[in-house]
Amino acid sequence: MIDALTLAVGVTALALAVWCGHAAYRDQPTKDWHFIGMAVVSVLALAQLVVGVVQLARGERPVKGTALFVAYLLGAAACVPGAGFMSLAERTRWGSATVAAGAVILAVLQVRLYDIWGG
Repeated sequence: MIDALTLAVGVTALALAVWCGHAAYRDQPTKDWHFIGMAVVSVLALAQLVVGVVQLARGERPVKGTALFVAYLLGAAACVPGAGFMSLAERTRWGSATVAAGAVILAVLQVRLYDIWGG
């Protein structure tokens, strides 16, 4: 894994969580700007998925198991988009809170991916 990419995904996910958490605190639903932020975080997570698959294809292996690593990569890539779709269904402050929770989960998944790879 590329440590800088893992760090970038985690930091941007936490920034998204703070931003959407603030919107939830102010009783606001997710807005277009939030979705742009979700897109940025999702693109970074997809880049990490591609890098992880390429490294596996080149023969590099994670310390704690390939299946577990791939499962975490897929979960990380789907975390924020899933929360974004759920926030579309809930157009209240709880939609923003859902995205904030999804972003925190993505940041935690980054720590776990780093650990699984052998960091």
